Amino acid sequence: MPVINSIAAMQPEMQEWRHWLHRHPELSFDLPKTSAFVAEKLRSFGITDIHEGIATSGIVAIVEGQGDGPTIGLRADMDALPITEATGADHASETPGRMHACGHDGHTTMLLGAAKYLAQTRNFRGRVALIFQPAEEHGGGGDVMVQEGIMDRFDIEQVYGIHNSPNFAEGEFFTRPGPLMAAVDMFHIDITGKGGHGAMPHDTCDPVVAALGIGQAIQTIVSRNHYAMDELVVSITQIHTGSADNIVPETAFLGGTVRTFDPAVQDMVEQRMATIVAGQAASYGVTATCRYERGYPSTVNDPDRTDFATRVAADVAGQGKVDAQAAKEMGGEDFSYMLNARPGAYLFLGAGPGPVLHHPEYDFNDAIAPVGASFFARLVETAQPL
Repeated sequence: MPVINSIAAMQPEMQEWRHWLHRHPELSFDLPKTSAFVAEKLRSFGITDIHEGIATSGIVAIVEGQGDGPTIGLRADMDALPITEATGADHASETPGRMHACGHDGHTTMLLGAAKYLAQTRNFRGRVALIFQPAEEHGGGGDVMVQEGIMDRFDIEQVYGIHNSPNFAEGEFFTRPGPLMAAVDMFHIDITGKGGHGAMPHDTCDPVVAALGIGQAIQTIVSRNHYAMDELVVSITQIHTGSADNIVPETAFLGGTVRTFDPAVQDMVEQRMATIVAGQAASYGVTATCRYERGYPSTVNDPDRTDFATRVAADVAGQGKVDAQAAKEMGGEDFSYMLNARPGAYLFLGAGPGPVLHHPEYDFNDAIAPVGASFFARLVETAQPL
């Protein structure tokens, strides 16, 4: 079962949808144009059971199959990023400072393509819940949709999602059972000392020196406080302080991210960071507070559903075109909340060579849209056959 012929024939139409979405990027939960576009397309496919306004701008649309059966969930994210586009494409963003730099326009298009096919054929039993989600990049829209009860409200028994992946072979899939993507935590450290003249540091309590000491000490969490075979990343990504060469500032700030797969490692990092910040602050004579915020949990695939999904992916992409034991990713994904609520799987779809995700020159590869749409459709027909 390769790419479905009728979906392949839809490719020009799908490209038009994707280019419209790309020209009109919207952020986080504020997606009025995007959600209206999606709802209009769903109605044009003859789908009438459409639930809008979930998690502000999310949509769940139900396609009824033939006869009784369970409900399978298919998810696509819809939000863009606050990046100025540099692709030079004819369909480039028309909103300065915003662009679809992660391919969510393509993900939405693939699910729309599957929706049109499934609504036309209904070659399955039970129901399909088409989940169009806001705020994957910022805000945890997946969590909000789950908290608003979509799994119970629509009787979803299992759920699946895919993400495009530049610089992996075009049209090939990869994933793994169990943990696939990392949990995403953030830390913010505020340091207060005593400012003064840069020529008279003895009259100050320098927060810059304290910030440097804290930053260096935090790195020992990875090198000295955890088992080397457990995946862990601690990255300081922000340092803000000072205003002039001859002024010792009053305050300094450090911020960054922590990536883990094991909740026990997560707990250790949070505890050690608090201890290090307090101890370093005392040694430098400053005051410091550490705010540790837990973000998206680890994305964990259900082993049985992953095995099922990779078999379907191989039917679509071809034998030898699916890596079912891929390496873990240290990036994060809020589809994790849906996988915590229901068993399912998340897969990556190779997009071929090109700029990486979140780069101003990135653009989704329209050639893979029929592959993703066919995968979604075959999941339904295979999981819930007539």
